[in-house]
Amino acid sequence: MGFKVAIVGATGNVGREMLNILEERGFPADEIVPLASRRSQGTEVSYGDKTLKVKALDNYDFSDTDICLMSAGGSVSKEWSPKIGKQGCVVIDNSSAWRYDQDVPLIVPEVNPDAISLYTRKNIIANPNCSTAQMLVALKPLHDFATIKRVVVSTYQSVSGAGKEGMDELFTQTRAVFVADPVEAKKFTKRIAFNVIPHIDVFMDDGSTKEEWKMVAETKKMLDPKIKVTATCVRVPVFIGHSEAVNLEFEKPITADEAREILREAPGCQVIDKRENGGYITPIESAGEDATYISRIREDSTVDNGLNLWIVSDNLRKGAALNAVQIAELMVERGLLKPKAKAA
Repeated sequence: MGFKVAIVGATGNVGREMLNILEERGFPADEIVPLASRRSQGTEVSYGDKTLKVKALDNYDFSDTDICLMSAGGSVSKEWSPKIGKQGCVVIDNSSAWRYDQDVPLIVPEVNPDAISLYTRKNIIANPNCSTAQMLVALKPLHDFATIKRVVVSTYQSVSGAGKEGMDELFTQTRAVFVADPVEAKKFTKRIAFNVIPHIDVFMDDGSTKEEWKMVAETKKMLDPKIKVTATCVRVPVFIGHSEAVNLEFEKPITADEAREILREAPGCQVIDKRENGGYITPIESAGEDATYISRIREDSTVDNGLNLWIVSDNLRKGAALNAVQIAELMVERGLLKPKAKAA
């Protein structure tokens, strides 16, 4: 007997990726229900070789549904996740709505799987920010070995992090440049084609952006509250795949060779680090892949016990949809969830 799984936001980039990954990984689901707003009702989405019709969220009964993968934005999640949770359906939410709630576990299965037991407080589990998720997959095994004191990270985030509108804007602007049409910025604050924008999400009082604050707060919640983190988050003209230049300072000695060996053995990590032309990963190679890739591993001689890393991952997968499905898999593996249909 398998599970009944609902996907809220099934017509979006991440929702469609969730459907793909559930099927690819053979998640034990007897029924998959794609949900979205009323205006998307009847839209068709793919699940393996099946075509499913999207139903409207606002009149769906979750009482016989086991898991809800939520990827419809913060405001929708704030309104619906508590209602769904109260019907006995576990919500795995991809927005920032619940990440900083002390009663909601924030989970990357390779990083802090034991925290999942806290889900019973609200029946909600939060998925971290895409840039934080991939970074912590690489940092966790290094922290276990030598204890990270400080993280300085600069991100190079693809436009798919801003949804389909972001991808469309990069495509439209790029075409406009080539045919000498006017370039119009709608989704982003400045032109993204052949440009980079050091601004993701809203500005905060201290001058940082909300995206940068998320990386700080989520690292402290999931990895270690004592770690000092500073981030600069930048949007780049890449369709899929976030990249990060990460500088680490450790309490204990660690060499580049030791880091390389640790990361080669770490779950979810793949090291591609040859000191030659092309001996590193770029975002275009990460698209469609599950791994978090680590390259350019080298010692930083300007601080005691310092390392530099280049980390790349498909932000729609490990940064969002894959991590959500892995959380559901973790619940099943640990026996935290039983199909309601079987229980009935």
